[in-house]
Amino acid sequence: MNAIKNITIGHTERLYKPVGYTMLANLVNIVPFCLSIEAVRIIFSAFDGSGQPLDTTRLWWIFGMMAVYMLVMALAERASYRANFRGAYEMSASGRLSLAEHLRKLSLGFLSRRDPGDLSSMLITDFMMAETGISHHLPQLMGAVVMPVLAFASLVWIDWRMAVSMFAALPLAMLVLWASTGVQRKLSGKQIQAKIDAGNRLEEYLQGIRVMKAYNLLGDRFVRLRDAFAQLRRACIRQEALLGPFVLLSITVVRAGLTMMVLCGTYLLLGGKLSILVFVLFLVVGSRVFDPLTSALTNFTEFRYFSIAGGRILSLMNEPEMKGERQSPVAGDIRFEHVSFAYQDKEVLHDVTVTLPNNSLTALVGPSGSGKSTVMKLCARFYDPQKGRIFFNDVPMDETDPESLMSHISMVFQDVYLFQDTLRNNIRFGKTDATEEEIIAAAKKACCHDFIMRLPQGYDTMVGEGGCTLSGGEKQRISIARAILKDAPIILLDEATASLDPENEVEVQKAIDTLIKGRTVIAIAHRLKTIQNADRIIVLDNGEIREEGTHDELIRKEGLYAHLWNIQENSSGWKLANQIENH
Repeated sequence: MNAIKNITIGHTERLYKPVGYTMLANLVNIVPFCLSIEAVRIIFSAFDGSGQPLDTTRLWWIFGMMAVYMLVMALAERASYRANFRGAYEMSASGRLSLAEHLRKLSLGFLSRRDPGDLSSMLITDFMMAETGISHHLPQLMGAVVMPVLAFASLVWIDWRMAVSMFAALPLAMLVLWASTGVQRKLSGKQIQAKIDAGNRLEEYLQGIRVMKAYNLLGDRFVRLRDAFAQLRRACIRQEALLGPFVLLSITVVRAGLTMMVLCGTYLLLGGKLSILVFVLFLVVGSRVFDPLTSALTNFTEFRYFSIAGGRILSLMNEPEMKGERQSPVAGDIRFEHVSFAYQDKEVLHDVTVTLPNNSLTALVGPSGSGKSTVMKLCARFYDPQKGRIFFNDVPMDETDPESLMSHISMVFQDVYLFQDTLRNNIRFGKTDATEEEIIAAAKKACCHDFIMRLPQGYDTMVGEGGCTLSGGEKQRISIARAILKDAPIILLDEATASLDPENEVEVQKAIDTLIKGRTVIAIAHRLKTIQNADRIIVLDNGEIREEGTHDELIRKEGLYAHLWNIQENSSGWKLANQIENH
């Protein structure tokens, strides 16, 4: 039952129709056996020496019933086919959407521990396996079980000795397969993991191929790709080599039942305890009854494989989503109380207590790795802290609905991701029901309308995946247009101008100035000049708050902030001196 639950992704009710129609199709399949038995009896009665004439009228009736059967069988098979495939495809489509929606509601802490290739494999390959299991293998398995049971019940009524001899080996075949389940579960799991690893290494190789070409090297990434494919080959060969004999043995044992039936029939026939008619009937039926069973046994290893794939999907679907049912406040202070946070075993924030005031610009500065980005991610509730609590307008953030919270927050990242879609739809991502006028107004405020209109297709221009067809400054301005369109009261800026050239930085800074007016802003900046007018500057170092205050206050303290400021000022002076010397 667990295997069936896994393959149906926990929705066993999806099997009701496919199995029902398959059972109907198998019941209809019994009709030709019954008609064949009657036809053989009529023919034998005419040639058994009793002098009884051949009843051609009844034979014609049987042939007519056969023709009707063919029509009914076609209708039953068509209904079974439609039920099997429609149910499988609907389950796969809705299941993928449900899993994608579920992933969006999980914490980034969980997602960061999972390889993206593993997750994409679940959404594509594992669902495809479950789809195949529902559309092909489960109905086939049900038919393979139902057909012998019905045949055995019918044949026992005719001659129990012949029926028992025919099916005597079946329990032994089941025992052989049962003995292989432990090995099969282990090998199938290893094969699935080998496929995932190979997919991950291929994705890594393709993403890094530009660097490899630049250095004219095959590189370590190619070695890892080659090793992953070799491991996948070994896993597949090992599974077939170890499980193949079990399957072949079980099929051989099942087919041995036909031989045992022939031997038993011959013995009974020679002893005068069985009529030639019954013997022929068992030969006719026996040659057909094992076909679906041997076919199901051949696919038994795949059935377990599908079960493991479905189990992986179920385990991810059962991963708890971020909790919180209270509606988020629209605005207010964000307060950290004794917050500590670690990525796996590495602590990046330690006992942080700080307030980020409402309707103000708060800047987070500090050396690399000091915890600035983590503070921002906690403000957006991408994670929940392991220790301490965070409050938004005095409401515990871990009790707040994450989606309600994010509806009041806009983020502008340093690394902007644009979807493979038109520029219009990438901007509209900030507000899905935005009008054309609202989109253009947001683009103008973000200083990106002019460069968009210079493109041949304007707002209908397709953007390459990740925004690869645009420059860094252009992508950043599209991201800001998104945030302007969302019109959220809280803005999180993660080093939005850190990697831009001076010209783009000026344009992006103009767009940011428009974005942050009248809002609560939390900004990370390496270039301290961009935040020297902030209402409040928080200096972090090694996961702890070292200093707080305005720019002037922190300069007078001559602490870490003043040290960082002096380094950047001196660096600017060196650049200016070098430029003068070069001229």
